[in-house]
Amino acid sequence: MIKTYLKERKSWIMFVIFSQMLMILIGYLDRSIPLNAILYTVFLVSLFFLVFVVVRYFKETRFYKAVKDQDQMPLNQSPFEHIISEAMNQQNDQHNRELSILSTDVEGEREDMLSWIHEVKTPLTTMQLMIDRVEDAALRSQLMYEWLRIHLLLDRQLHQKRIPFISNDLFIEETELEPVLFEEIKALKPWCMQKGTGFEVDLQITYALTDPKWFAFIIRQLLTNAVKYSEKTDVLIKSDTKDEQRILVIQDFGRGIGKQDLPRIFDRGFTNTTAHYDERATGMGLYLAKQAADALHIDIHVTSKLMEGTRFTLTFPNKNDFVDITGM
Repeated sequence: MIKTYLKERKSWIMFVIFSQMLMILIGYLDRSIPLNAILYTVFLVSLFFLVFVVVRYFKETRFYKAVKDQDQMPLNQSPFEHIISEAMNQQNDQHNRELSILSTDVEGEREDMLSWIHEVKTPLTTMQLMIDRVEDAALRSQLMYEWLRIHLLLDRQLHQKRIPFISNDLFIEETELEPVLFEEIKALKPWCMQKGTGFEVDLQITYALTDPKWFAFIIRQLLTNAVKYSEKTDVLIKSDTKDEQRILVIQDFGRGIGKQDLPRIFDRGFTNTTAHYDERATGMGLYLAKQAADALHIDIHVTSKLMEGTRFTLTFPNKNDFVDITGM
């Protein structure tokens, strides 16, 4: 701040130095004026000016430090500081009004979208019942596959709108893993049958500390990816303990993820750089899963090799990690 202040008041300082040098020059050229008296005057003026600069530094920088640190403005302001303070207050008020209007609009759009998604679920349920009555097994399987894709996209959109408010929607408890996993596997049955994908489940640990609803959403995204990128192979699901923490492993043996893509798979909108032809990928599933996992304090570690498969390891937190989550 000192350097900035001196730079700001450089013109003042240069003017005083020039004035003192001019006085010395006059005293040197005009023999009628004692040079010692001139030097003494210059010394006193310079001393007083130095004190003046120090006092003004602390007085003026107090205001600018408050502006920089966004603290409360000093009460005893100079006229120019008062103008700046008033302009900033007006700008903040305008910003807050615009932000309030924007927040209201966003909340309204969110509510409209959630309402629309819930309304669409009703005809989707009816469509499922109608598909179940189709006698042609091949046609029924194909229709169920397309129905499942629509259902998963709507479900993802629903949770995408809820993610920003996830902290208000958590209830952490000891959750039984098997019912959650089997429910999600059952939901993917039409897709698995079409792709010849099976599941091998080995749960050494049957409970984990988490929110059942959002944990199910994370599992849904990981299993969807595993099935989507696998052909006629099994997906391995197992749980165990590691370093006194409970873990869940989901491993597929599909096409895998390129080494250059691994650091980016949880980025919003990122698909891949290996298979550009895959137009169905949206890059949102893993992003949303990571957002939900972070809120649940679940660590997701990924390892993968191209054409060999991908392994997701979920490490669940201990009870002490949830002290900042309401509802525990």
